[in-house]
This record gives sequence, structure tokens and C-alpha cells, in this order.
Amino acid sequence: MNAGKSTILLQASHNYQERGMHTLLLTAKLDTRSGPGVIASRIGLEANASTFREDTNLFSLIQAADLEQKRSCVLVDEAQFLSREQVWQLAKTADQLRLPVMCYGLRTDFQGKLFEGSAELLAIADDIREIRTICHCGRKATMVVRQTHDGRVVKDGAQIEIGGNDKYISLCRRHWSEAMDEGVLQ
Repeated sequence: MNAGKSTILLQASHNYQERGMHTLLLTAKLDTRSGPGVIASRIGLEANASTFREDTNLFSLIQAADLEQKRSCVLVDEAQFLSREQVWQLAKTADQLRLPVMCYGLRTDFQGKLFEGSAELLAIADDIREIRTICHCGRKATMVVRQTHDGRVVKDGAQIEIGGNDKYISLCRRHWSEAMDEGVLQ
């Protein structure tokens, strides 16, 4: 959260397009904060994207899109929502279609547990680059805490609940642990 993942994805797409190349942007269908099929950053950049659900065959979707218009790159936003099978479909895209695939997403949820898609990406990705954000104390933020509208920390619940700064705060591990123990943000 707040690391600029979507901004960097949109910038990468722009760089390809500036050179006359075509990209395929993908995002999770369940994230409709900026509208269905829209990747948007906090600084105002946005682009339309194809959406995927948990049962979408990404290899088939990408292969069909590439036949329609030759693509130079596939960029996936909200990659934490990928299934294990979809991560392998993206690997197949890179290996068999020889298309670069770049995925952007969160590693862990508000309870510090890996998302399914993130876990599989960490296991098989050719390259992993961390995009950093900071905690209120200035240290590297590696965790997120979910909060209620009145600022109380949520300790239990569904792994997936769509939201932004209104629901999630990025923290270093120390402040995340304190917030989870005490039930409040300091």
C-alpha cells in the first residue's frame, strides 16, 4: 500500500507505448475502486485494462489478445489476487509466447499472511523487485494493517477486502505488531 505500484506499472506501459509498442494491462475484476477494468494511481494516472477473475485462463486470454494485436509486454496489477494456476499460466506466457510479464501487487495481507498469488510468484518468478514505502516512523514498511472507519485495528476477517488509504495503513513490522497486539494505531 502506498508504494506506487500502479504508478510504476502505468509508467512502464507508457514507456512501451512511447516506442510504438503495445502492452496488455490486466487487473483483478473484483477491484472496482476506480471503475471496472481501470488501473489508477493515487497521483491521478489511469488506464483501461482487461480484467481477470479467479477462474480466468490468463494464457488463453493473453494469447488471444496477442493474436488480435501483437503485444510487447503484459503488465498485471493487483497480482496478489492471482490463483496459483494463473501464476503458472503467466510463466507459460513468458516461456512459450516469449512475452515479458511484469506483476505488481502486495506480498502479505493485514494479518501478515501471504496471498496465494504472491506466494506462487515468490516461488517461481525469474526476478523480484521490491517497491518500498515507509512507516510513520521512517522505517521500511513491510506490513499493512486494516482499520475500521474510527481507526480501530481489524485482527480477523476475510483475507480480501478491497480498499485503499481509507482501510489500510502501511507499517514496519514493529509498529504492525504493536498495532495488532493493542488493537489501535499509535
